Amino acid sequence: MKKTIIIQASSKSNGNTNRVINYLNNNKSFDVIDLKTKNIGVFEYDFSNANDDFIPVMEKVINNYDTIVFATPVYWYTMSATLKIFFDRLSDLLKYKKELGRLLRGKNMAVISNSGHNDLKNGFEMPFIESANYLGMNYLGSIHSWLTEDGENIHPEAMDKIDSFRTILTQ
Repeated sequence: MKKTIIIQASSKSNGNTNRVINYLNNNKSFDVIDLKTKNIGVFEYDFSNANDDFIPVMEKVINNYDTIVFATPVYWYTMSATLKIFFDRLSDLLKYKKELGRLLRGKNMAVISNSGHNDLKNGFEMPFIESANYLGMNYLGSIHSWLTEDGENIHPEAMDKIDSFRTILTQ
C-alpha cells in the first residue's frame, strides 16, 4: 500500500479540521503533521527562513510518502492562512532546494476541506489543481465536509463523502 500523510493546516489543533481528519483516519493508517506545531515562516526571496521547520517537514514528507492530503478549514472562501503560507514556501523547492522539489514529481496530492455548512464555492480547488500540475504531481481530487446544525458532529452526508475519499486514498 502507498503511504499517505495528512497535513493539517488549521489555526486550531483540536478543532473541526482535526475532527474530520480523525474520522478520515479512523483506522490510523495515515500519518498526520499538524502545521500549528511547526515554525514555518513566510516565503522570503533571500531564503532567510531556511532554518525554520519547512525544509525538514518537506524532507520527511517527500522521502516517506507517496500521497499528500492537505486538510484545511475554509476561511474567507479559500484555504487557511496556515496552508497558504505553506504553499508559498513551496517556492523554496523551486529555487533554493530544487533537487528536493523535483522529488515531488509523480507523487499524489489530495485535499479535504471543511466548514460549518455545505457551501464550498466554485474555484476553491484551483490553487491545488494548478500547484499539482506545476509540480508534476497527480491530483486525486478533493472533498468538502461540514457539520450538523448543532455544530457538534460531522454531517452524515459529509461522512459518506469522507468514506469514499478514504477509499481513493487507500487504493
